[in-house]
Amino acid sequence: MEQRRLGTQGLEVSALGLGCMGMSDFYGTAAERDEREALATIDRAAELGVTMLDTADMYGPFTNEQLVGKALTGRRDQYVVATKFGFERRPDGSQSINGHPEYVHRACDASLQRLDIDVIDLYYQHRLDRSVPIEETVGAMAELVHAGKVRFLGLSEAGPATIRRANAVHPISAVQSEYSLFSRDVEESVLPAVRELGIGFVAYSPLGRGILTGALNSETLAPSDTRRSRFPRFAEGNFDANVAIAARVGDIAAEKGVTAAQLALAWLLHAGPEIVPIPGTKRRARLEENAAAVDVALDDDDVARLEAAISPESVRGDRHWDMASIDR
Repeated sequence: MEQRRLGTQGLEVSALGLGCMGMSDFYGTAAERDEREALATIDRAAELGVTMLDTADMYGPFTNEQLVGKALTGRRDQYVVATKFGFERRPDGSQSINGHPEYVHRACDASLQRLDIDVIDLYYQHRLDRSVPIEETVGAMAELVHAGKVRFLGLSEAGPATIRRANAVHPISAVQSEYSLFSRDVEESVLPAVRELGIGFVAYSPLGRGILTGALNSETLAPSDTRRSRFPRFAEGNFDANVAIAARVGDIAAEKGVTAAQLALAWLLHAGPEIVPIPGTKRRARLEENAAAVDVALDDDDVARLEAAISPESVRGDRHWDMASIDR
């Protein structure tokens, strides 16, 4: 597996990471989740050279970090562990964003305990807390680095101005945002900013939350799947139209003898050496399919065809259920 550098502070990860959220929360139904298969998937990741594991305290909440921690037992040195703080989820289902320094320290200690590790490799602020200056939040994150609890710092869904202010307090190694053929808004200002500053970029939902795999349609997506209610692109009136658009990627993939998922991931890998996609899955078969994307070669004509097949203006619906939380 190819290795890529995130930032200039020495963090190296596999060119593809593994998003672990769906093993515990949000995607699919509770009946579809299988802890044994999830643990086997994380084990298989190490065998394939996929070393970067992405989780967050809000996934579950809390249970996904516990699951990842269980997978790390006896093999911590085989993985780069990335987790996040910032969303506080409550038992009644409500949530808020918290970037206060004291909360940063409290959240980190709790994540370390759930993961059962001594140090977090990459620690992200999950969303910007507009009530707290980013300098204060990142200052507290820097204290975690100095204390040996965190190795590298990151931001999630941060805009260029926030990234610059944060990086002036302590070097930021990675910015994580949604990026795929379906979601390309980061190309306007976020990617230019991280490239200028020498910061890595981690692309979550690189398969459009499953739409770009070609495996989802009105018949295969369960009525109870939380994506239907949580993400506008899965809402009635949008979903079928987006599935039809994604089918164009499948047609091009078939010509190249690869799967639609592999082609969509290859497009991201081709977009720049600082980009690391983290497709999420809870099954070994999908992980193996995704990992093979690193061997898919694209030329300029392939890229042009893909970008023409899915133009940003053709995609129906907002990419996230709460666009107000996205910092641009």
